Order: sequence, then structure tokens, then C-alpha cells
Amino acid sequence: MTEAKERTRDRISRRQVDKFEQRRAQLAESALQTLAELGYARTSLREIAQNSEFSHGVLHYYFADKVELLTHCVRRFEEVCVTRYDEIVARARTAEELEREFAAAMAATLRTDAKMHRLWYDLRNQSLFEESFRADVLEIDRRREEMIHHVVARYAELAESAEDVPQQVAYALLDGLFQQALLRHLAGAEDAAAGLERQVPPVLARLVAR
Repeated sequence: MTEAKERTRDRISRRQVDKFEQRRAQLAESALQTLAELGYARTSLREIAQNSEFSHGVLHYYFADKVELLTHCVRRFEEVCVTRYDEIVARARTAEELEREFAAAMAATLRTDAKMHRLWYDLRNQSLFEESFRADVLEIDRRREEMIHHVVARYAELAESAEDVPQQVAYALLDGLFQQALLRHLAGAEDAAAGLERQVPPVLARLVAR
């Protein structure tokens, strides 16, 4: 009887945890839009509540503060981002095909997810001043670096060559290229995405030994 009660309590406890996490995920999805629109410095929990169906008190119940909410939001977005190029890598049969598809995918996400990418760079910049962000930012950055390394390693394999720079350098080059294009895109440059799509293939080619 005691064991049965304990199992019942465990099931209830797991359901409560699952419901709590589901609610946090729901709140994060709602908050992402406001955060992406206004940025970290201009957004408070009260501002997020005013732009969503949830009250300020509800947000405070599920998140201790804006820092916790923001990092949770960005982690959810990054979970999608870090697998963005997996399908392209898996189906590519030539180095040229991977160059073309990877560049097109980078340009596409620049066009469709610009505000979300802006939020990531905002968080990364804030981590230079906010120590509370730093561990999360470093973890997300590591995963993004591994994502790019996955692309470069497959490209080198298809080109029957070898990676010619450390993966940190490859990530810095491609991430810097993307961030520059993002800034131009947000400033209204209509050719920013197309320019990025043209620039990626030759940069990718320089990352492997020929």
C-alpha cells in the first residue's frame, strides 16, 4: 500500500513538473515577440505582460526575473536554430551543392528571423556586462559553433580535403559575416540577404585546404 501511494505521488509530481514547464514554454513563446521587438534594455516583465494575455503576477510566478525569462526564451529559439542546417548537410552530395544550399539557408533565416537573431546578439552583448547571462550565452555559443563545424567538416569531406582553420575561427568568420548582413538588413538594405548569399560560398571554400 505504501509503495502504491509513493508511485501515485511520483506520477502526480511528474505531472505537476510537466505542467509547470509547459506553462513556462507558453509564456516564453509569448514573451519572445516583445523581447525581439524591443530588445533587452527596453523590455520589462510588466511590458511583456502588457503585450500578452498573461498578467505581471503570472510571469513573476513562473520566472524569477527578466534575466531568467530572457535566457529561457533564447534557449528555446536556439534549440530550433542549431538544427537548421542538419538536413542540408545530410542531403548534400557535392561540395558545390552544400555551398549553395548553406548560403541560401543563411540568407533565408536572415530574411525571416531577423528580429530573433537580433535578440540573440543583444543577449550576447549584454553578457559582457551581466554575469548572470554569461554561462547560458557561452553554452548557446558553443552549440552554434558546433553547428557551423558540422557544416564545414562535411564540406571538407565532400571536397576531398581537410579543414584548414580551427572550428572557433570558422565560426567567428561565418557568424561575423551573418551579423554584418543582419545589421545592414535591419538598416533597410534590400540587398543584405542576397549579398550574404553571394559571400558565403567563397568564405566557406577558404576554410578548407585546397
